[in-house]
Amino acid sequence: MDEYEYGMRGEAPEPEAPTQHETRRAGARLRIWLFAIAAALLCAILGGVCGSFMTASRLKPPVTAAAQTGAGAALTTPVTAQSGPSPAVSPAEESRKSLTPREVFNACAESVVGVSNETTTNVFGQASAVASSGTGFILTADGYIITNHHVVQDAEKLTVVLHSGARCAAEVVGSDAGNDIALLKIAQSGLKPVSIGNSDTLQVGEAVCAIGNPLGELTNTLTAGYLSALDREINTDGAPINMLQTDCAINAGNSGGPLFDMNGDVIAITTAKYYGDTVEGLGFAIPINDAVKIAADLREYGYVVGRPKLGVTILDLDAQMASLYGLPVGAYVHAVEPESCAAQAGVQERDILTAIGDYPVETKTDLSAALKNFRAGDTTTLQIVRGGTSLTLPITLDERLPETGQATAKQTEKAETTGISPG
Repeated sequence: MDEYEYGMRGEAPEPEAPTQHETRRAGARLRIWLFAIAAALLCAILGGVCGSFMTASRLKPPVTAAAQTGAGAALTTPVTAQSGPSPAVSPAEESRKSLTPREVFNACAESVVGVSNETTTNVFGQASAVASSGTGFILTADGYIITNHHVVQDAEKLTVVLHSGARCAAEVVGSDAGNDIALLKIAQSGLKPVSIGNSDTLQVGEAVCAIGNPLGELTNTLTAGYLSALDREINTDGAPINMLQTDCAINAGNSGGPLFDMNGDVIAITTAKYYGDTVEGLGFAIPINDAVKIAADLREYGYVVGRPKLGVTILDLDAQMASLYGLPVGAYVHAVEPESCAAQAGVQERDILTAIGDYPVETKTDLSAALKNFRAGDTTTLQIVRGGTSLTLPITLDERLPETGQATAKQTEKAETTGISPG
């Protein structure tokens, strides 16, 4: 039975042949259906291929050039988003290398020198030769050497001892007591200069090492330690100096020597240590960025250019003394130099200086520290108390010039030390 039996009763009539128009419509419908089926199959195939590719790309890390060539694939796997961010490292940092203390010594010891200072003193009317020793390091191949001022102070004869043992006569190009820096010159060429680092980027905890001549006898001694602190105001001769603190062993004879980082760069000049029965591991060094600026002035001018000067002699007026006389705590003006900027500003003897600019002053050490924030020619104000009245005096600072008749362009006054000694 065919399908027509469901529509009619009785015998099914003979089907009529389709017309030409009906044949064309049936063919068109067939082509549309075939095209739709083919398109559906093509989309399904493409969807499967793309899904497989995307799944694979999520499961497998990118292939590096090294992996493609088979060279060092294990060492060059890239950091992907799944593995987390990598720390940013500058090209300069990537190119730097970290050395062991032994490697620093082998690379840098040739640039470190001994400095012998011979002076004459009178003992019971008899002239006596006195020799002291320190350390220095080579700044230029043609013989400029940097050390501490106190190493060459009052020198009558200076000798530089090279790493090879050769002894060379040295002259002082310039020296500055306020910053404890001196620049020497020897008649040599082809020397090996140190590499200068950047003390502004240092951090507490960095490993450092010193090379020097402790006791003036133990030449080429290496000591190692860490940076213990930054920006210490250390007073060794009446004027505070900004220094780094280290636990490297620093002893008499180390003064003026280099403090190296572990890339073999000089980052400071070893200068002082704190001594005492209960003290250990407190060494101090002048940051190299400060030192090289001073050395540049000493080389060109023989003194530090632009250093300000008030032209007053100051005595401390501590809290006990101030309370006794009913005066404010401050720096007591004992004397005023004629024609100095202080005299022109109207400062008088017995005035009590309590501030310069925005910097409070209670002691002469405070005054020295505050003046380091100014340069000669700067205009600021002085806060003083005179006879119980507070006054504000405008002042334009003088320049501190080398003293006449001195072989080196710096002050040579000596002050008592209290617990701090030069290295």
